Formats: sequence, C-alpha cells, structure tokens
Amino acid sequence: MCADARRKLAELIPGVSRETWGRLDALVGLLAKWQKAINLVGRGTMDDVWTRHILDSAQLLPLIPRDAKSLVDLGSGAGFPGLPMKIWSSAVALTLIESNQRKATFLREVIRRLEWNDATVFPGRAENFPGQAEVVTLRAVERFESALGTATRLLVPAGRLALLIGSAQVRRAQELGRVLSWQPAISIPLSASRVLLMGQRATLSPSCRPIDSGTLA
Repeated sequence: MCADARRKLAELIPGVSRETWGRLDALVGLLAKWQKAINLVGRGTMDDVWTRHILDSAQLLPLIPRDAKSLVDLGSGAGFPGLPMKIWSSAVALTLIESNQRKATFLREVIRRLEWNDATVFPGRAENFPGQAEVVTLRAVERFESALGTATRLLVPAGRLALLIGSAQVRRAQELGRVLSWQPAISIPLSASRVLLMGQRATLSPSCRPIDSGTLA
C-alpha cells in the first residue's frame, strides 16, 4: 500500500478496524485478479490503486450522514466509490449501477466474496433504474451532463449527490444542477486536478411545493 495513501486514510477514518483493512485488501486483490482479463481501471492506475481509487473514495465518508440508509453508485465501473463506502459504512444498503455486463459480473463477485446481503448490482442504464437513494455518487463517467441529470433524479428529497470530478467540471456541474445546493469543492489529497463536489437536493422538489392560491384564477 502507498504509505502516503495509508496515512491519509488513517487521518480521514480514525480507528479503522483490522477487519475493515482486510476487506479493503480483499477488494484490491480481486481487482488485481480480474484486471488481467477485464480493463476495470485505467492501465496506468492499477499500481496506484490505493491513492487513485481507495483514497479518492474515502474523501466522501466524512460528508455522508451517519444515519444514511441507502446509497446508489451510478456508473460504478470497478466499484468506486461505492464498494469502499460500503466497507466503511456497513449499515448502508448499496446499489451499484453498471451497464457493462463484464464489469457487473465483477461487482457481483465482490459482493459475494464479502458476503453482503444488502448490496445489489443493477446491470442496466441508470435512466432505467426505478429507485431513489439518500446518497448518490458519480465518478468519472462518460456523458457527464446527461449522467448528472439522471443522478439528480435518483435523489430523495434532501438527498445528497457526491461528485468525484475534475476541477474543470465544477462550474458546469453547478450550472446544470441548479436544483441542488452546492458546497464548495474540496481538493483531493495527492491529486493535482480531482475534486469532491457535494450537492443537496431541496426537501421538496418544485413540482411538490404547495400551490399559492393567490396565483389561481
């Protein structure tokens, strides 16, 4: 494990149990095994998986409500940040949305190996996913603008959207996601350009707000 990544993880998540470290090691081991047959992560990042993927995912944890019960990871790919979030927050029910069938198979294998009965894979397009969640995560997906709209729809009222994106995408995300209240972007340690951007949906969507009787004819 990268020493800098380990130190940063310890700072973000004090008192991590031996079992949690073991699950993270198991995840990385499965990723390395499957990477030989499937291009799960960029070829240049596998050797740096703790920094580029585990540590990136860890940035979300302090910003997620401790009582959150549901999380959807949209365009999950190799399972980041959804799988590490589940490892650290075992009580949250996790749904990984991934339309690539080979990657979806990998995600199911991780879930099986880690013996989670409250984690599932939706092997289809996010636009067709029927549910919603208290927390939705989105990281480095294609067709970012379309994905952002879908991610917003998947939020329950007062739900939180967590984006792991390039700093150049922040302004566009804020422009497109006007129904969300955005926190300032947070730089990710050991990264020159990636940031965490968190937005929260209003308690009531505009279509659900009470009608002002003064506007009626």
